[in-house]
Amino acid sequence: MEEGVRWCYRGDPQEGQSAPLVQFTNGKLKRPENVRFTIYRNNDTSNPRKRKKAILNAETDRMSYIGSNFGPGAPKCNTLCRYYVGVLDKNSGEMEVYNAELFNMQPLLPDNAADDDISEYLTRSYREKVDLCIEAFGTNKQRKALNSRRMHEVGKEVLNKAVVKAAEDIIEDKGVDALVTDAAKDEKGNASLVLPPCHEDAEKPEEVYRFEDIISSAEYEALQVPAAALMNATSEEILKMAEEKRYCSFVLDELRSMPLDKKSRDHKARCLWFLDCLVKLSGQRTVKKKQALGPDCPEVVSSKLVKTFTALSYGGGRIQNQVSASMKTKITAYAIALALHINNFQTDLTVLQRDLRLRDTRILDIAKAMRLKITKSKGLSGLDEHKIGTLSLPLPVYKMTPSQRRRSVR
Repeated sequence: MEEGVRWCYRGDPQEGQSAPLVQFTNGKLKRPENVRFTIYRNNDTSNPRKRKKAILNAETDRMSYIGSNFGPGAPKCNTLCRYYVGVLDKNSGEMEVYNAELFNMQPLLPDNAADDDISEYLTRSYREKVDLCIEAFGTNKQRKALNSRRMHEVGKEVLNKAVVKAAEDIIEDKGVDALVTDAAKDEKGNASLVLPPCHEDAEKPEEVYRFEDIISSAEYEALQVPAAALMNATSEEILKMAEEKRYCSFVLDELRSMPLDKKSRDHKARCLWFLDCLVKLSGQRTVKKKQALGPDCPEVVSSKLVKTFTALSYGGGRIQNQVSASMKTKITAYAIALALHINNFQTDLTVLQRDLRLRDTRILDIAKAMRLKITKSKGLSGLDEHKIGTLSLPLPVYKMTPSQRRRSVR
């Protein structure tokens, strides 16, 4: 301190008051003389917790600021420290020292703007509030994911508007009656998606559901090796297969009545092996492309089954081949068509129904959609009643209810 300069402690500038020291959170003032300060103190002097509370207001020509020595906006001061402000008189060399308290001055928005922001925020959904937090505090990865999701939502909204506009244009151009007719045609087309190709104008039963539409020539050739185990199976081997549940009941029953002719025997063995693959596939939910039906299944057959009888779906972070309800209907229809070729176009639907784990009404709906004639017969035990499906010409016509039609093509 310079010689002749001395300081004098004055305590509070006014009784019960301290001099305010201010700090602006958004920068520094270039011309402090243009700022008008007003301090408001709590008049409840009886409560020691409230009597020291103060609010400081600063006004400029362009902005208002506010600060307080309490609440979340108050500066984090060390309670063990005291703060002072000194006023130096250069003429006398005397500095007067007063008690001081700190204020953080923050810009004050107009009341109406703040109210509008709060009301708008309260009306937002939880998802929108989380998005606002991600915009303000999220990592780069979270912000990229947010932008990607928003772009997807915008694209989806544009697509929905385009679909609605296209539907309105179609209704205006065609009219309601034409649309009803088209819907009936589409329903028939949807049925053909899960049923084998049906040639209604065929002259022979074997031409209604053609064999090559079920098993191609390449697949038929590939079935020779795995079907060899079925071609010459003995009674003891069939019994062992049944105990180990290696094949479905339909295949095991047919193995007990194999034809004597070698060529016919080989043909039936290949058909039975392929039908067993269909039954095993229907019992799965998701199918792996590699060795979908075991290592013994030829690659050409496995690829055909996965491509024809599974639908692509997304789950567990990857794309999967799923056996959906409609795909299971398709498997059932193709299994019935193949069973008809195996059994001279008459097959036991009840045995297939149990192997495929379907309800009795379900497989009957599919059989009727395939234009089969349904009859009843006693099973091998003579106790239970079996449903028999026969393919005969002319094809019968069933008047199915809407619920039956939906079940048969679902």
